[in-house]
Amino acid sequence: MTSAENPATSAENPATGPEPTTTYEQAREELADVVRRLETGGLTLEESLALWERGEELATLCQHWLDRARERLAAAAPPGGAEQA
Repeated sequence: MTSAENPATSAENPATGPEPTTTYEQAREELADVVRRLETGGLTLEESLALWERGEELATLCQHWLDRARERLAAAAPPGGAEQA
């Protein structure tokens, strides 16, 4: 499935493209499902490769969300990096 077929990944590189439409929680849950399916086995080589590729897309998407969260936390941190008591 390509990003054009799946609106959940609106850009080839979510870190530089527009905001992805899939939430972190949705991407994480789908990634967990992909891992479960791969670990279960019984898939053809083509099916396994397609799942692996989707897993890579989802991992990139999750990383995008985590990076954004870190940026927001850093922007909200007090100047100097130390908490004021």
